[in-house]
Amino acid sequence: MNFNRLWQFRTRKLPYCAHNNFFREQLALPSGLNIGAGVLSPIRRQNSYMHLRLLIAFIFAGFVVSDAFTQDKSQPTVDELVAKNIEAKGGTSALHGLTTLRLSGKMLVQGGQIQLAYLQTKRRPEDVRTEASLQGMTQIEAYDGKEGWRVSPFFGRRDPERMSADDVKALVEDAEMDGPLIDWQAKGNVVEYLGTEDVDGTPAHKLKVTRKNGDVSFVYLDPDHFLEIRVLTQRTRHGAYEEVETDLGDYEKVGGVFVPTSIEFGRKGAPDKQRIIIDKVEANVPIDDTIFHFPDTIPLPQPQR
Repeated sequence: MNFNRLWQFRTRKLPYCAHNNFFREQLALPSGLNIGAGVLSPIRRQNSYMHLRLLIAFIFAGFVVSDAFTQDKSQPTVDELVAKNIEAKGGTSALHGLTTLRLSGKMLVQGGQIQLAYLQTKRRPEDVRTEASLQGMTQIEAYDGKEGWRVSPFFGRRDPERMSADDVKALVEDAEMDGPLIDWQAKGNVVEYLGTEDVDGTPAHKLKVTRKNGDVSFVYLDPDHFLEIRVLTQRTRHGAYEEVETDLGDYEKVGGVFVPTSIEFGRKGAPDKQRIIIDKVEANVPIDDTIFHFPDTIPLPQPQR
């Protein structure tokens, strides 16, 4: 996303008071006290110094406590951030009114050297199908809310294969029409606010989402627009721990809902992340139910005559 921000830096200064009037009034020092004149005895002078130091320490401790209390009160809550995220996306009615979504564009791999045609179709509540095509071959991954399956012609597998529970985890997350924050209680998720964290120069709000299956996603919201700009997912797949980082941007409004049209994803820290650029977004279009289910046979394209 191309967001313009105006940063304001503010500094707090203690008030300057000439002739020590501030310290005399606030610290209740005797008006006739003149330490340099030797009026006080060494013992009384030492006691005065000790009282002065204690009073100053108490005052500064009060400043620290006050600042900390103010900072805690200014920290947003999970409910406030989720509400702003819902509003930013288009509102509850628009989100719940989105029943199907079809995204078409291109997928760039190996730094853009290879370009595939991309198509993703979603339908509430949990259906999703993703296709990537190149030179007459189409990679398919689909989930119908119960099981996932795939066709992998680029790996020599042209017949549909059922996916394992670990492999289908990413598809289950893709099937979420609204993301992990919307209706998080009903989904059985646990959400915690972890403060702000830098995301490519942006102090983004960081939310930790723990799913029912134990996978964890850290969702980063833009501080001005409250839309997702990054999601970092941690999961265990086939006994190995992995972190998948997804950057989101270039939101466009369709069907009353803002949808990201720039998606970059891959293992955290990997230099060769895949990028998806969405050229067309269609909302609430009719979709054939059978495309999500495991097929008995997949019809091969017939030669034209």
